[in-house]
Amino acid sequence: MSSDYLRIGDLALRGRHPDDVPVLQAELYNDVLTRSQADSRPWRPLPPDAAASPYAVAVVDDAAFFSVVSGPEAELSGEALLWGIDTHNRLAHLGLALLPRFRGRGLSVGVLQLLCRYGFSVRGLNRLQLETNADNAPMMRAAARVGFAEEGRLRQAAWVAGSFNDTVVMGLLSAGWNKDDTT
Repeated sequence: MSSDYLRIGDLALRGRHPDDVPVLQAELYNDVLTRSQADSRPWRPLPPDAAASPYAVAVVDDAAFFSVVSGPEAELSGEALLWGIDTHNRLAHLGLALLPRFRGRGLSVGVLQLLCRYGFSVRGLNRLQLETNADNAPMMRAAARVGFAEEGRLRQAAWVAGSFNDTVVMGLLSAGWNKDDTT
């Protein structure tokens, strides 16, 4: 893999390539249940036109979009982002989604660590936050391994597949991040 990637071993974050967009659209966005759990906006059918995809990256000041790649061939494995970047208060939200065939491999811990490296070391942020459904135990375990702490629960804050779910808010401060931890 190129040296311009943020990487831990064979796992890396890189800028989104145009060829990534149709794959992410087909495998992440069109997975309606997973998408509805990961995004507060309602799913709606979109044409397979990359320009209409939420994975088509526009340059904006308050977000950083990455493609997750893994293995010796740097195979597209998912997407990751920092969003709501607030340079005055030095904080941001983060998120990630792995393609179905890459789930359950423990990649989320490394992706979160790389997002922390980007947010804290590259962008100079003080706080990173993630929100996830209360029933997303794998994400909460991965976040806890990186150092995120549960800070609160928003009762029935997410409408997912016909019912309301609680949302768990987890946060990590730069002082609590172990930049040498590459687990």
